[in-house]
Formats: sequence, structure tokens, C-alpha cells
Amino acid sequence: MEIPDPEKIESIVQKAKVCRLGLADGDQPYVIPMSFGYRENALYFHTGKKGKKMEILKKNNRVCFEMEVGLEIVPADNPCKWNMCYRSVVGYGRAVVLEDPGEKRKALDVIVTHYGGSPVVYDEKRVNGLAVIKVAIDSMTGKESKA
Repeated sequence: MEIPDPEKIESIVQKAKVCRLGLADGDQPYVIPMSFGYRENALYFHTGKKGKKMEILKKNNRVCFEMEVGLEIVPADNPCKWNMCYRSVVGYGRAVVLEDPGEKRKALDVIVTHYGGSPVVYDEKRVNGLAVIKVAIDSMTGKESKA
């Protein structure tokens, strides 16, 4: 069932622990689970400066993302009648790689805070050695199944 309330959709994003980021490598899809942070209609991810996702994003910055919470399998006597409870979000946006060290630090704070940590002073060498991706969200929808 669709979740029409934007606050409930945002609540799922705030509670999710993993975001699956979908990229398009020509005609080949590529999905990768990532840790993330969320603030002001944007998602933030940190990663290495090199690798498949960075190469794909250079060619095509349009992305899709998915996350869920409350995942629970509901068994039944007949396996064909099993069900699943969940609340999920699917969305679309455009990714940019942050270059400014100050913006990267703020984004890292968002990620750390998402997982219950507190912002710290980041080592300049480490900040310069990693990539931070910001996805400005164009749209997102929510869905839930209570079985």
C-alpha cells in the first residue's frame, strides 16, 4: 500500500540502516548497498575516489535509491501464502561529488549522525583521500505491507 504522508516517508529514511544506490552503466544496471546520511532532501555517501560507481557517475549522474525498515517474513502453512511486512522508500535524484573539504566534512557529519554518532574533527588527509557523493532528491515514494 502506498504511503502518501511525506513525514512517514522521511521517517523511513531516517530509520533505515542501508541505502541501495542504483546506477546506470550504459544499458547495464548497477546496484550497491551503502551507508548513508540524510538531511534537507539530500542523501550523502562516502566512498573511495576510484572504483566502478565513481566511473559510472562520471558518465551518468542520474540515480535511483531504495531502503526499507521493519522487514519481517510472515510464514504460513502453505509456502505460497507466505507474506512479508515492510516499509520502504524508492526515489530518484542526481548525484554530485563534493570537492570542497568543508562541504565534505559537513556531509560526513550527516552520515555519522545518521548512525547515532557525534561529529568529530576529521583528519585532513583522510578527508582529501575519500569521495563524498551528494544525491539531491528529485522524488521519492513510500510503500508498506502489514501482511
